[in-house]
Amino acid sequence: MEREQALESGGEVPKPRAKRRDANHILAALPGSEYRRIAPKLEAAPFRRGQTLYELDKPITHVYFPGNGVASMVTRLEEGGIIEVATIGNEGVVGLSAYVGNGRSVMEVFVQIPGDAVRLRADIFRRVIQGSPAWRDLVRRYSQALLTQVGQSAACNRAHSVEKRCARWLLMSHDRVLGNEIALTQEYLGEMLGVRRASVTQAASKLKRRKLIDYHRGKIRVLDRKGLERAACECYKFIREHQDRLVG
Repeated sequence: MEREQALESGGEVPKPRAKRRDANHILAALPGSEYRRIAPKLEAAPFRRGQTLYELDKPITHVYFPGNGVASMVTRLEEGGIIEVATIGNEGVVGLSAYVGNGRSVMEVFVQIPGDAVRLRADIFRRVIQGSPAWRDLVRRYSQALLTQVGQSAACNRAHSVEKRCARWLLMSHDRVLGNEIALTQEYLGEMLGVRRASVTQAASKLKRRKLIDYHRGKIRVLDRKGLERAACECYKFIREHQDRLVG
């Protein structure tokens, strides 16, 4: 019904709701037999805005598979500011250090955009990876995609304008949520981009005047997806292409 109404009004067709398993690309990419092994052990773990998932250098007890929520990996500076290193949504898994590291979080991780997620105990996660070539291959490929995002984001923060970075960030968030609204304040977006509130307000205003987005009461709505892609720097396309090739 929602689709027909959008077509009749000439508006953008909403993105379809994903099925439970398909909501997370890592879980969806598993062979059926491997997914059935862990399915009874997955726990619903809804993401709440600002919820801390991991503290720096603390043991990781669970790994998370976001559905339509988004987590942010950040480094906290001595003077009190934070720098976002990467974001993780339905394309990945939060808490890779439970397997590839020493079992402790190398960064602070918190919920950036609220939504649905499931979680798995870290010890179970390690066991299934150690005993499954399919899991190991998938985690290896996703780790490469995450490292690509971290490296490209660092270059983007140094080389591109706030407006282009803002468009890239919104596109990456839009990829991970249901529908076209992103629960996000401009103040929070400024923190994630590492810029002053005034700078992100100016960038968002430019995108709004171009009718690419709209915003009100802590929500940003994507109006013109293709236009927003044209407004973003090449980093979005680079990160997305590597992610799709490595994870799907």
